[in-house]
Amino acid sequence: MRDLVDAIRPLLNSVMSDIGVQESDWDNLLASSTDSAFADVAMPCHSLSKVLRKAPNTISDEILESLGSTTEGLCQVSSINGFLNFSADSDWLSDLLQEALIDDRLRVLTEESRVIVIDYSSPNVAKHMHVGHLRSTVIGDALNRMLTHKGHRVVPENHIGDWGTPFGMLIEHLIDMGIDSDSQNIDLSTFYSDARAKFDSDSEFSSRSRARVVRMQSSEPETIELWQMLVDRSLIHFNEVYQRMGVLLTNDDLAGESKYESVLPRIVDKLAERGLLEESDGAKVVYLDGWKNREGEPLPLIIQKADGGYNYATSDLACILDRIENVGSRDLLYIVGAEQAQHFAMVFEVARSAGFMDEGVNAIHVPFGLVMGTDGKKLASRTGGAVHLNDLLIEAVERADAIVAEKNPLLSNKERAEVAKMLGIGAIKYADLSTDRSNNYTFQWEKMLSFDGNTAPYLQYAHARICSIFSKDGIDRDSTLDAEIILVHEREIALARALIGYPEALDSACSSHSPHKLATQLHVIAQAFGSFYEVCPVLNAEDKTKISRLALCDLTARTLQTGLELLGIDSPQRM
Repeated sequence: MRDLVDAIRPLLNSVMSDIGVQESDWDNLLASSTDSAFADVAMPCHSLSKVLRKAPNTISDEILESLGSTTEGLCQVSSINGFLNFSADSDWLSDLLQEALIDDRLRVLTEESRVIVIDYSSPNVAKHMHVGHLRSTVIGDALNRMLTHKGHRVVPENHIGDWGTPFGMLIEHLIDMGIDSDSQNIDLSTFYSDARAKFDSDSEFSSRSRARVVRMQSSEPETIELWQMLVDRSLIHFNEVYQRMGVLLTNDDLAGESKYESVLPRIVDKLAERGLLEESDGAKVVYLDGWKNREGEPLPLIIQKADGGYNYATSDLACILDRIENVGSRDLLYIVGAEQAQHFAMVFEVARSAGFMDEGVNAIHVPFGLVMGTDGKKLASRTGGAVHLNDLLIEAVERADAIVAEKNPLLSNKERAEVAKMLGIGAIKYADLSTDRSNNYTFQWEKMLSFDGNTAPYLQYAHARICSIFSKDGIDRDSTLDAEIILVHEREIALARALIGYPEALDSACSSHSPHKLATQLHVIAQAFGSFYEVCPVLNAEDKTKISRLALCDLTARTLQTGLELLGIDSPQRM
């Protein structure tokens, strides 16, 4: 509990100074308790034994005695087995809840604004988006929302794969199909695979494809027009998926490989000027100290291939230069799978060696694990191919619709459809975002759509239940803003503790780029509300208690709704 730590620290500082302990020896010992059943904040005194040459129990007892009545109205303090335990007073908790109640931001402070570029989603032109794009898209979208909420100017960049040698075969396949101006006739489900099969089996087609690449790189108008058709058709598909998912990306956020094509020769020249380039089998590469391949040989970062083509590293270096020089960012986040960790580590090191980034630039790879099937393998379709993301989203809504129809048959068809979309899409997003992004997770329909456990429907239902409390009696939720929150029952106090932890959880999620930390706190809040509502009457309580509990309910609903919104998840008012 950060707020209590901050309140206790100056009181302890005075005591510790008196007994001869420097702040550097004890400050990092004071922290939120790992078990809230014992205390909100704890400080082990064992490491202080070397400083004071006393037993930990003696030290904690002496500190407790020295604190005396200074913590009155703030917390209760106890000394147990060499630990100082601090438990917040209910009145102090009430004061913080009062602040949150009248604060649109729920006590979340803004930070000094920075320009933060987030590179996420990054699908490929002429291909369907598949489940492999899910994590990058939803994690990037959540970080976009959270960091914006903290006061930063977030620049989302969707680095789509829209350039390179494969487009030679794609354009030739487009010509062979006889498609002229109507890009809608391009079937993305088979287009790329058909072109690849033809390229691998037809030497005449592969020769034409290679020649087409040269014409594309020379910006031949006819070829660029055909290339644009492929891009336009793909954007229709991308936007359909993004709108269904409810993510913030638009065409304005596109920063594909084509954007940087003209800059790539400049990157090569800059690396050459710095003396970083070497030749290896005709290719231009950079060798970095300490990087070895499996055979123990120096590992090169390929900048320009022997045939003159450029590599992903070259494009990523161009992105860095653009984002620093033109966008004006000093914070670059790359939401890309964990398997690319080595690539980004090498690219960032080259960028620093080349002078593209100084020490003030934070370039961070934000890795994530895989989406697994119940068979323990990477999630795949029944045929073994990649699962189309759009199909997954549609199925989620259909499954949610059946659940909603069974649970509440009185909803109109329109309202049921709206709730089903919120639940279905929310379930997929939350299953991803509630998992530590560095881990793999198993995709299970029954689990993610369950109304029990750490799921979106569980949190959404808690929000809807609170909304129903107010709607039953026609109570205006704004009428609770000037209410006095009185915490008496232990379940009220537990809910208060959970709510007070929300700003700290959001800050931690932002600083570590880990949305699951916010999701975890929202689940704690929903659980605490469920326990509170089970034993604490609201509408049938006496007037003063009723008003207090209504305010507590409203604050809980607002926190759940705001927190879920920062994860990109909607909160229905009825379910």
